[in-house]
Amino acid sequence: MTHITVRRARALAAALGAGLLIPCVAAATPAAAAGTTVGCTSAKAGLATKLQKDITDALATRKGSIALGLYDRSTGTTCTLRAGSAYDSASVVKVTVLATLLWDAKKHNRYLTSTEQSLAKAMITQSDNTATSKLWRQLGLTKIKGFLAAAGMTQTKPGADGYWGLTQITVTDEQKLLKLVTAHNAVLSDNSRAYILKLMGQVVSSQRWGTPYGAPSSVAVHVKNGWLQRSTHGWRVHSVGTFNGGGHDYMMTVLTQDNSTMSYGITTIQGVAKVIHRDLAAS
Repeated sequence: MTHITVRRARALAAALGAGLLIPCVAAATPAAAAGTTVGCTSAKAGLATKLQKDITDALATRKGSIALGLYDRSTGTTCTLRAGSAYDSASVVKVTVLATLLWDAKKHNRYLTSTEQSLAKAMITQSDNTATSKLWRQLGLTKIKGFLAAAGMTQTKPGADGYWGLTQITVTDEQKLLKLVTAHNAVLSDNSRAYILKLMGQVVSSQRWGTPYGAPSSVAVHVKNGWLQRSTHGWRVHSVGTFNGGGHDYMMTVLTQDNSTMSYGITTIQGVAKVIHRDLAAS
């Protein structure tokens, strides 16, 4: 995967970004990232130490606030950094919106309507904000909070007054959601999980940056990204992804803010993703 250019990043932000919800204001140069101590555990000998070192090295020169989570079912590997820190969700929340829609439909024993399917596809594959707003209004906070409770996503706080992009999310909760999407459970039906993964696997090529960066060609990639600029903390740039193949079944969340540009945040995320994919592929 080629690195996204600054020009393309700016064009994406103008055309598709969740920043359309909030007036964009120029950000100050971010402070250096502090306390980038990554914690890793693994059932596979040596893998936790390798990941901890390589992720820490990848973040050593990066500025801003960075939180991450990795979980690989195949090797029982977990890595975390600032897993409980809250960030504005930007468009990453769109996976939660789709999961809520499917969870609610299952409760009422119905299929999605053709309109809902069209909105869901635009929301995930193109990060369409209008489609997201329509589904957010249709569901309402009661249903959204109901899904969060069922999913055990207790740290996620839905954005008020229709500002879904200001939903507060954490690595812990995003990883919980990705675990639900990628394994049989009582919250989401198998058909619902397959539908979410299908759409995350069809994200347009210009938005397939972030956590997929450096993934081996043998690995199936499912991704959803978010980006938002505000007057405080500069650019929020996030990426969540699930990956299956090459003997591994893993998911990754990287949340960042205090980025001077969207492109800077993308580079930070991709530096982390590259070493994670490399280390898991070699294990």
